[in-house]
Amino acid sequence: MSAFSLNRRRILSLWLPRLPIDRIKRMMGSCNAELDKTPSVVVAKQNNALQIYALDDTAARCGLEVGLPLANARAICPELTVFDADAVADAKTLGDIADWCDRFTPLVALDPPYGLFLDITGCAHLFGGERALLQIVSGALTRRGFAVSAGIAGTSVCARTMTRHVSGKIIADGEEADAVSPLPVFALGADAAITSGLRRAGLKTIGDVAARARHELSARFGAGFTILLEQALGQGDAPISPRKPLPDYIVEKRFPEPVATEGVISATLSRLAAMLVTAMDKQGKGARRLEASFFRTDGAVRTIMVDTGRPVTKAEMIDRLFRERLDALNDPLDPGFGFDLVRLSASRTEIVVQQQRDLDANVHDNDELAALIDRIAARIGGKRVVVHLPQDTHIPERAVMAVPAQHHLAAAAQAAWPERTESEPPLRPLRLFEKPEPIKVPFATVPDGPPHHFTWRRVTHAVVRVEGPERIAMEWWKQDGKALTRDYFRVEDEAGLRFWIFRDGLYESEAGGAEEKPVPVNWFVHGLFA
Repeated sequence: MSAFSLNRRRILSLWLPRLPIDRIKRMMGSCNAELDKTPSVVVAKQNNALQIYALDDTAARCGLEVGLPLANARAICPELTVFDADAVADAKTLGDIADWCDRFTPLVALDPPYGLFLDITGCAHLFGGERALLQIVSGALTRRGFAVSAGIAGTSVCARTMTRHVSGKIIADGEEADAVSPLPVFALGADAAITSGLRRAGLKTIGDVAARARHELSARFGAGFTILLEQALGQGDAPISPRKPLPDYIVEKRFPEPVATEGVISATLSRLAAMLVTAMDKQGKGARRLEASFFRTDGAVRTIMVDTGRPVTKAEMIDRLFRERLDALNDPLDPGFGFDLVRLSASRTEIVVQQQRDLDANVHDNDELAALIDRIAARIGGKRVVVHLPQDTHIPERAVMAVPAQHHLAAAAQAAWPERTESEPPLRPLRLFEKPEPIKVPFATVPDGPPHHFTWRRVTHAVVRVEGPERIAMEWWKQDGKALTRDYFRVEDEAGLRFWIFRDGLYESEAGGAEEKPVPVNWFVHGLFA
């Protein structure tokens, strides 16, 4: 047997044909028990007319169908209940269902507008086999109020083709062509124009189409349709695109009975952390990004993520980081009726570089500092713990960049900052405003002198000492020539307060042409010296 056949993929396709109306009924079911007894439809504006977008079983039994104009539907069924379509809410509901499906496999892909693909290769036996897994998934969605059609096959296109026509079908490897041949051509999901063309040519079933030569089909309907047909027949395959990248390592704990107590959840995370570290240690890896997912019995999923500055190789450190993160949540972890699955995954790992830690004190200091930053970041967020790196620019507000400390700690330790001249006052203020604040200057020495007085925050300051000017021309290649030249002054008032002020623009016009109007000169305070 070839290696390919040993690793043959198995795809579970889910189709929720009435998701829009099912979503609305779930939302309103508790407050309107009569809704199930009346025909209900969802309408959307198409071709300048309101048409049925989705409908329930009662409306279907009345003879209504998708695409029928609302006016015609009301004539057929006067007691019709009508709702407006909400594509955003439908997409969110489908995403929530996909999150719930993560408990079966981490490889879940969207099949818009109302479908999902689950790659169950190698994991169906965990749930009692493919038949049992299909029944578990379909039964759970049905109990939650969704109409669902499900099928399993070796290719995603074949599985999807089956679910569009019949539910609960499991196609064995190599039997794809026999399974889909009797199905009508519209089950392929091709464009309406292609489906109509096939019917006009007398090709009513997929088997009729498959009997024709491939070059004939490509010449008439395009190579894309031929590829689609081959994938439905199991003669070709295309990988699905999972919503989330597959983590490097995954460990999980399933509970026969839902758990809701904080002690059990914490103990479970501790055990999973030990299992995860053991798995990573076998390959010399450490975790840089960790995700803990909590699956509730009602289908809701909560995911908590923490980042680390250095690869983590100790279970107690992982446990502590998640305790910090859980304690700092604005929205506490709500178990509802309990969690039936807790999963811990390392979505980003790195090879651990061994260092001499017994004699090198600097290594211990760096480890302790990195661990402290990780704990603080887990509590308040990684973007709020920053270090500053120098930038190669003379523009004051761009000379320093604040970056997350977790990812740039080593660069900050090796950064080269301008050295201060001994016995000389600093050239830059200790406190630099994020945005320069305007000041009022009644008069100043022309053309490039300092002001004698200025008003800032409603207080007038008399200038008694001045250093400058320090002229800084803006980076014209980044500003499209709109930024003006600045003249900076270090000034001191009669109370001993020292300011860093600048004049934005020159008293001599920087407009660049005799016909253009002169640019007005404005004054700003950019920082305060200690």
